[in-house]
Amino acid sequence: MSYEVFARKYRPQNFDQVVGQDHITQTLKNAIEQQRLAHAYLFVGPRGTGKTSTARILAKALNCVKGPTVHPCGVCDVCKEIAAGTSFNVLEYDAASNTQVDKVREMILENVKYAPTAGRYKMYIIDEVHMLSAGSFNALLKTLEEPPPHVIFLFATTEVHKLPLTIISRCQRFDLRRIPAVLIAKHLQYIADKEKIALDEAAAQTIARGAEGGLRDAESMLDQLVAFCGDKIADADVLSVFGFTAQETVAKLCGAMIAGEARAALTLLHEQAEAGKDLSQLMSDLIEHLRDLLVSKADAQAIVAELGSVTAALLQAQAEQISMEQLLELIDQFAVAEGRMKWAPNKKLHFEVAAIKAIQTLGQTTLTEVIETLTALREGKEPPVVGKPTSNIEHRTPNIERPARAVAAPTQPTRAAISAPAARVEETPKQSATVAAKDEPAPLATVADDQLWPALLAEIRKRRPLILSWMASGTLLEVRGNICVIGFPKDQSLAKESVERAANRKLVEDVLSQLAGRPLTLQCELRDGLAVGRMPEIPETKPEPPSDPMAAFRNDPLIKKALEIFKGDLHSG
Repeated sequence: MSYEVFARKYRPQNFDQVVGQDHITQTLKNAIEQQRLAHAYLFVGPRGTGKTSTARILAKALNCVKGPTVHPCGVCDVCKEIAAGTSFNVLEYDAASNTQVDKVREMILENVKYAPTAGRYKMYIIDEVHMLSAGSFNALLKTLEEPPPHVIFLFATTEVHKLPLTIISRCQRFDLRRIPAVLIAKHLQYIADKEKIALDEAAAQTIARGAEGGLRDAESMLDQLVAFCGDKIADADVLSVFGFTAQETVAKLCGAMIAGEARAALTLLHEQAEAGKDLSQLMSDLIEHLRDLLVSKADAQAIVAELGSVTAALLQAQAEQISMEQLLELIDQFAVAEGRMKWAPNKKLHFEVAAIKAIQTLGQTTLTEVIETLTALREGKEPPVVGKPTSNIEHRTPNIERPARAVAAPTQPTRAAISAPAARVEETPKQSATVAAKDEPAPLATVADDQLWPALLAEIRKRRPLILSWMASGTLLEVRGNICVIGFPKDQSLAKESVERAANRKLVEDVLSQLAGRPLTLQCELRDGLAVGRMPEIPETKPEPPSDPMAAFRNDPLIKKALEIFKGDLHSG
């Protein structure tokens, strides 16, 4: 007996064996049990995700001698013929090989009028249906809309956008998803146990990641590894055969860039190049890792379901060292570099430049961080560490320009032209006491809950006007016990995140507690149907300008401290 590859040997034979497509198999089961069968089904999805297999299982479920049933027996003659592709009632066509109108009319349209020789339905499975010509679609259209009661069409395609809308609208469409890596790895372990193969867990995960959501690709890779390694497969074998980069190596490269260690990052990059690794694949793996970090910060449960709890825990630990804004910028930068590397003869050069640029980007200070530092200094608090140290990258000393007299609250944080390493300047107790005494807010009179919102905005305008526009875009929804709920429209997520920053949140909660006369905790939510709030009309007294504004500005202790922290120079306009 000839050898049978894993992709065919372990092809699913019933709905329960289909991996990662529960939303489709459950729908088809319910349709069979309720006898709500359509005359045409369209299965859409990437390669190797189970489109044709699901179509065959549906054909067996409807024509099995025990059916229609959601559990086809698989042992009757009908089930065996369908599984082997030799059934006269379940006909499979490759649209890529039969695109002409005459062949379609001969194979399908002339045969649909004949009843099935055995079983209940005559079923046509057309793979890669998008390859049919426009004339073939037109010839199929009328029959597809009103087929005989004993005929069911099952279409499969990887490029649904190439199908005419008139065809799609006459089918029940099912979109198959890319299969999560954790499920692919589990299925590979199942095959290895059946075949008496010692497959390392790390090797299974590496194969699953390399398959990019395609189960058939993963099974073919496992088949190739068995031919190369025998009955023992380690992670190093997978990396060697397919040129993948170990997940730990990618994480280490990313960690070196986050830490600002340019030398370590370049050394690691050189080692991979000397080992013969495909740098384009390494760049793709790095972008994928950054994407995983981004998803981990946005939705930790999603990354657990996709990659497993162990990998998710490692990602979350690294994700805490970098912000979402920085991750988005790095992904954009590396995506541009990946496009350049595709056609560049010296891929290593572009990778090195992209890595150094990424470290410089992470070492820059955002305008929001500058504001938080200045605010902390004005309130007599310890300023936060800004930027990230980048020991191997030379920095330029920034210039701090003279600010305008009226400072408007930014609608969103922008990146300042400051890229200095974090520095701490010791402050004498006398200086701290002077600043604290100067800016100590006066006690507030308590107000009722229904007057809390305007009083809060008025006090925010006095203490920290730069966040007023973010606060004003929200609405006070309710005061529930010791929780004050502020709602923001769906398109104001940036304002919500800005208000929730540690320094801003503490200020708002302090003011709320003073106004309400009891401790209040801030809770920000995005809500549908909310309108952007208006800026409150609060009278503001403008102080008289000093006789020499530049001199007063230059001698301000706060400005002096800011210049020391950011190592900047003061230039007049």
